[in-house]
Amino acid sequence: ELTTVRVQDPRVQNEGSWNSYVDYKIFLHTNSKAFTAKTSCVRRRYREFVWLRRQLQKNAGLVPVPELPGKSTFFVGSTDEFVEKRRQGLQQFLEKVVQNVVLLSDSRLHLFLQSQLSVPEIEACVQGQGSQTVTDAILRYAMSNCGWVQEEESWP
Repeated sequence: ELTTVRVQDPRVQNEGSWNSYVDYKIFLHTNSKAFTAKTSCVRRRYREFVWLRRQLQKNAGLVPVPELPGKSTFFVGSTDEFVEKRRQGLQQFLEKVVQNVVLLSDSRLHLFLQSQLSVPEIEACVQGQGSQTVTDAILRYAMSNCGWVQEEESWP
């Protein structure tokens, strides 16, 4: 089984305002039975990765969860170097996570990678309080064409 995950295309949102942030495109391609959709593409920001890591840690028991790249103490206009370093760190984090069978069994991870649900919507869905199941949420996103955005670079 092969799972390729790429974190790319960092974009500054709300640029110039006090609440600006960078989000990243996460492109996933797999033939693993663990995933509902075989290809997906979502955008996530750093604090959503922080939430994901915390949830994985809570549910993984003694299994170590990979580290995230450090948080900048203050966000100075988005230096390209900082954003690129963080992008690489986020990619390494996800690459390690999807290779771990225990972490791969967490529904939150699948919704994080394969739906554009917000963190509260992911929580509601996982706890059965949302309007759809985890699988339905992923399939609905995949079928909406948003999840099938083609990657700019071709696969190796």
